[in-house]
Amino acid sequence: MLRQFTDQLDQTITINYPPKRIISIVPSQTELLFELGLNEEVVGLTRFCIYPAQQFKAKTKVGGTKKLNIELIRSLKPDLIIGNKEENTQEDIELLRKEFPVWMSDIFTLEDAMKTITQIAELVDRQPEAAYLNYLINAGFTDLQTLALQQGIDKKVAYLIWKGPYMLAGRNTFINDVLVKNGLTNVIKADRYPEIELQELAALKPELVLLSSEPYPFREKHIEELKMAIPGAKVMLVDGEMFSWYGSRLVKAVQYLFQLQKELK
Repeated sequence: MLRQFTDQLDQTITINYPPKRIISIVPSQTELLFELGLNEEVVGLTRFCIYPAQQFKAKTKVGGTKKLNIELIRSLKPDLIIGNKEENTQEDIELLRKEFPVWMSDIFTLEDAMKTITQIAELVDRQPEAAYLNYLINAGFTDLQTLALQQGIDKKVAYLIWKGPYMLAGRNTFINDVLVKNGLTNVIKADRYPEIELQELAALKPELVLLSSEPYPFREKHIEELKMAIPGAKVMLVDGEMFSWYGSRLVKAVQYLFQLQKELK
């Protein structure tokens, strides 16, 4: 049967419900679909949608998140495409919207992420599975916030996502919300992902500098460089997926962030 849904960009789509041929063009949302049990329904994903590994190997790759293979997508004849405003390009999405139902998310907070899980589940008829995931995520992050208060974690933090130039996660990002929920205060006041020189960052006097594993692959060798530039800060490598993936990976993120809090005591 035909059903209408409104996405997070206020665009209304009509789909054959429940959809049988889904293409997901965002890694965290792809992982969510498989977690919801849609092994057969997902027919295409991007080359960055690496989880779960077995499904990644078996499914058709339709390009990268920001450079999609439109002709290949056409050949798969999807009855639903699921994307994200930040992850995908407006040009690709506008092109796909002319031919297919495209549902887009737009996520800034943990609450947005949980709402997205609920809405995607409604799209694909997996509401009970999504409700359980959200229960686990909400309970876990509630405990994280409680522990952060109990342990007195109150540090000024800088979260680096890129080098050459250096870029950081600023306000109005999902990463910032995860930081705040773990008792950390972002020294970056600008929105989104501003560029910065190291001397400027040093002047902000962060107590903690987190080097993300993605999108730039920071390694041990970068720690000393940052320590020299900001000698008063604790510099750590962190798993970027645990701060920026907003699907079912949030369940795994809870345990990771518990361990991180222990190191910050």
